[in-house]
This record gives sequence, structure tokens and C-alpha cells, in this order.
Amino acid sequence: MDMFNKLTSLFQQALETREPSVNLLDSFVEHWKGITNYYIETTDETQPVKQTDIPWRLKQMLDILVFEEKQQEVEETGPCMEYLLQHKLLETLCTLGKAQYPPGMSQQVLLFFSKLLERIQKPMLHVINVYRPVQKLIRLCGLPDSQTEREESQFLFSVSSRVKKDPYVLNYILETTKEGQAQRCISVSEEGAEGASGECRTENAASTGTQSSSEPDTGFIQVLIHLGKSQKSRVAFRAMESVLLLTSISQADTAKLLAEQTPLCDLLSQRVCELSRHPNQSPSRGHTQLHHQTVEALAIKLAGAFHQHWLTGIVQPQLLQMSEVGVLVHTALLSLCVQHTQSPVLLHELAHFLLGDETQREQPTDTPPLTHTLRYHLIKHCDHISDEISIATLRLFEELLKKPDKHILTNLVLRNLESRSYRLPGSGGSDERPAADSEFLVESEELEEDPFFTDSEFSGSEQLLSLSREERKSGAHTQIAEAVNSFLCLVPQEAKTSQHVQGAGYDTYVHDALTSFKECSTVSIDWGWPETLKPSEAQSNSADFYEGHFLKVLLDRITCILEQPYELNLQVTSVLSRLAAFPHPHLHEYLLDPYITLSPGARSLFSTLVRVIGELMQRIEHIPDFTQRLVTVRKQLMGLEEETVVEHGTLLKGVIVLEEFCKELAAIAFVKLPVGDQEHLSAP
Repeated sequence: MDMFNKLTSLFQQALETREPSVNLLDSFVEHWKGITNYYIETTDETQPVKQTDIPWRLKQMLDILVFEEKQQEVEETGPCMEYLLQHKLLETLCTLGKAQYPPGMSQQVLLFFSKLLERIQKPMLHVINVYRPVQKLIRLCGLPDSQTEREESQFLFSVSSRVKKDPYVLNYILETTKEGQAQRCISVSEEGAEGASGECRTENAASTGTQSSSEPDTGFIQVLIHLGKSQKSRVAFRAMESVLLLTSISQADTAKLLAEQTPLCDLLSQRVCELSRHPNQSPSRGHTQLHHQTVEALAIKLAGAFHQHWLTGIVQPQLLQMSEVGVLVHTALLSLCVQHTQSPVLLHELAHFLLGDETQREQPTDTPPLTHTLRYHLIKHCDHISDEISIATLRLFEELLKKPDKHILTNLVLRNLESRSYRLPGSGGSDERPAADSEFLVESEELEEDPFFTDSEFSGSEQLLSLSREERKSGAHTQIAEAVNSFLCLVPQEAKTSQHVQGAGYDTYVHDALTSFKECSTVSIDWGWPETLKPSEAQSNSADFYEGHFLKVLLDRITCILEQPYELNLQVTSVLSRLAAFPHPHLHEYLLDPYITLSPGARSLFSTLVRVIGELMQRIEHIPDFTQRLVTVRKQLMGLEEETVVEHGTLLKGVIVLEEFCKELAAIAFVKLPVGDQEHLSAP
């Protein structure tokens, strides 16, 4: 071991002598001559390259270049790198790789180029003796029946990574800027080598004369898309990663170049169409998503291509067809697309494709062509004869509601609540209710004392409120306290199961509601929403309230909560909870204020729930051991008991969802209090 350490020390000292570059250069040249001598001395042209010393020598050359760079000053080019550039070693290697001599040489060349681009830190691709062989090597990729797809995809990823780091070099990879090449072509070292500079000028002049009038070479993009279709998942994955690197370039000029002078946008959108027709070809989910940092010029072009080729050309016909399978598959696909979309530009295209551009109040008679066709049918699908389609479509709308696009909320809901015509003018409300309305307080006190609303879990409202009765007479505290308590006490005692099952209390809903409220507040912070309710205006017959197609189908679904499948009920209540969590005063009033006096024919979420409870009370009378059966079903849903068939199972599950939904709404109402007011209220 001592001898080994001494040898290591001597070797290190040899590398650290006063003139290490001489030794490194000699070694570098020796390895290169070893490669070229092989072609002079060999007599067996069939011997695979892996059985020669070429791979080892290429590795040694690469290690020397990396070591040399670490020893140089920032702006210097080492003698080994100068030798590689002046003697056009990359050009020679590219020629040897194309000739496939010895067999397998192209694989070794691709690996060498990849590692060189990955491990050398200083800019390289603007140098003519680098980007020219890189261009040639790109043309050798993606050929039919290629045996080197894996190495090709890695090489192209290395090129894309360098372009991402130094966007301007894309001009050289695509051969789009001949004058720019002449201006930017530099010598192989900072001081300049006359031979290298001469080569640069001569070769560039020749290229200008023969190619300046030709179309830009877009082989780089086409090869990436081609490899993205590979049957080898790792190859396709790496190729699409390269595409994502290109679409996330932050330099405006380069993004404009990609958008206007390459077929990237059209090829990507066509690829999405192919994957839609043959989803099993997809190497992995999400590779066609637009990056949220994509520069606007490229993002607009990409989003437009997606809209034209995929959304309008493929998705819309599938969603409007009669086949339930086709509708289900493409609705689920759209949900995933919305979920993974990060680009504001693509999100804008998606939202307007699905919902249209309308922002005026809806009317019950609005049907195509008076309203956006796809929006109309998607909302109808929320009440489809197929429960699976209804669930999938509701999930799509929930994903839309999670996105930072003001138009989605305006189009689906807010345009119909803007005038507040759902409430009777002059009836008093959350914006007009006096601070100490004696009639209201008496009514609420009687409500708390009514045995029907007695709740052992919450002890009436004693656990909800830490205020005395006198303190609660302030308008803000009374309103929120009674709103929360109204939702908590809505479900009758015999239909509640929380007190019978551990871990099913209200506290968890407060935590979840706070998270949801923060998310919705963050998403909508820049939307310019009012902080207070819009003053009520006198109504005319023309202003009869209509909640709009979307809210109508949601409330209709709530009225059927006792007859619908459990999974469907969960999805309906999830969408409504998401809407209730948004900090818009009209949404809060319509969905969370139980005490608004509704205009004739209007309904709110609370009034709809009250009707459901009335129906439930009638049904309870005809089901023996109702509470015990309800607890059994609750424990089965929580995995505490083995699932068995229980009579009236659908209704019982509906009751459980109803109870949880009321707790969700109460929690959302509670967390939407200003922090100062929350200090005077404690969650149940």
C-alpha cells in the first residue's frame, strides 16, 4: 500500500510540473496518432471497434481535455483543445463514424461528441470546427434501421443542453445565420492561430456562396421528433426531453427562430395527434406539455398549432360523438392535459377552446349556436346517462378551476352572479343586515334550542363560539357564527355518524379548507376581484335570476345526492367546495350565506341542501335501524369493517357524503374570516 501511495504521489507531481501542458499535449497527440495508425496498420476490416483500443484512446483524450480545462484560466484555450480544433479532429471522427469503420465506430463517435459537449464547460458550438462536424453528425442521426438510436438521442440531448445554456448557438446548429457565422466565427484560441483563422474564413466563404439562398436546415428538429417516435422508450423519452429544453429557451430571438424558421410547432402538434390516435405509442405522459417559461412568440405559435391540429381536429369531434367510450377517453385525456399545462398561453387556448369567449349573462334558452357548442355539451355531460362520463367531465371542470385563468371563473359562474339578482332587493342581507337585528337573534337562539338541531358533537354552538351572547351581537361575528353553525346543524342528529367513528371530526376539514382557500386566493390574487359585495339594484322582469348552465347542473346533481353513486357524489361536492373556496364576495354570498332572501324562483346552495334534508327526513322514517346501518356503511367506507352489501346502500352513502359536504362548507366559511375575527371564534 505504501508503494502504491508513493507511485500515486510521483504521478501527481509529474502532472503538476512547471510545464504540464507539454506532457498533456504529447499524451493527447500520442492517443490520436494511435487511432490514426490503426487505419494504416490494420488488415482486418471486420473487427468490431470494441475489440480495438480506439474506445480507450478516445476516453483518454476526453479526460485530458477535461483536466486541461480545469487547469486553464477562464478565457484561455489549452494546447490540447487547440490541437483538436486546428487539426479538425472532430471532422475526421465524423467521417470515420459515417463510414462505420471499424464496425461500431459511429457509436463511439456519438459517445465522444456527447461527452465532450457535456463535460467541457467553456462555450464551443460557436466555433466552426465544432459546429460543422456537429451539423454533419446530426444528419447521420434518425436514419432508417439505425442501430445507434440510444447514442443518437443522448448526443442530441447534449446539443440541446448546450443550446439551452447558450441560446444564440442554435443559429449555427440550424445553419440559419450565415452572416452571423462570419461575424462570430473566432479563432481556436483567444490570441488566435493564423491557420485556424484562415480555415474559418475560407470555409465560411464557401458556405456563404453555396447556401445563403437556401432554406434553413431544420434537420435537427426533425430528427428529434423522429426519435421521439422510437419504439425504445428510453430513446423516445430522451428525444422529447430535448424538445422540452428547446421550448423552454428564455431568449426571445432564439424562440422566434424556432417558431418562424423551423417546423417545431407543427411537428409537435402532429405528434400529439398521433399519440391521441395511438396512445400506446406514448413513451411517457406529459412530454408534450408546454413549459411555463416558454417565450411568448414560441408559446403562441405552439399553442395555436395544438389548437388547430389536436384540439379542433381530433379532440372536439371525439367529445361530440355518440360513442361513450370515445367521449370518456378524450375527456380523461383533456383532464390530464389541463392538469399538466403550465404555459399561460396554452392554458388560454385550452380554456377558450373548451368554454368559448362569452362573458355576458347566460339565459336558460342559450343553446348552440347561441352559445359555445363544446361548452354546452361538456356541461350536459356532467349529467350524462353514463355515470363514468359524468365523473370524468366533472373532474375536467375541477382541473380547470385549479388553473390561474380568470376567464374560467368568469365564464362558468361569475358572469351570472354579477348583478346579485339571486337575492330579493331590499330584503336585507350580509351587506345590509344591521349589527344587532333582534328578530334575527331571537330566531337564531330558538334554532339553537330546537332539539332537531341539537348536536352532541358540537354541543349546539358552544364549542364553535368562544364569545359570550352579548359579544356575539356584533354583526360580523354573528353572521359568520350562524353561517358556520347552520351548515353544521343542517344534517339531523340521526343521520350523523362522525361521533360514532374516530377521526371523522370537524377539525380536519378546517385544515383542508384553509389549504384550499390559500390556493384559491393565490391563484386569483391578480384578478382584480372586488373585496365587498356590489350594491343591489332594483330588478326588472328582464333580470330574472338564472344561475347559468354550470351551476344549474351542479345544484341539480346535489338534489339527487341520495340516489347517485358514491364516487359521483364525491366529485360533485368536490367541484362545489372548490368554487366556495374562492375569495369572491358574490360566490361567498351565493354558496355560503344561508340567510339571504332569495328572489322568486331562485335557489342557492343552502336552499338546495335544505330541500335534500327534507327528503331525507321522510325516507328515514321508513328505514329501520337507520343510524346503525349508516354507521356500518361509514366504517366500511373507511376500511374499518369488511365491505358487505347493505340494504339502501346508495342512500346511506349519499347521507354520509351530505354530512361531510356540510362540514366542508362550514369549514370554508370559517377560514374565510379575516384573521382578526378568527381569533374570536374557535373551530368546533
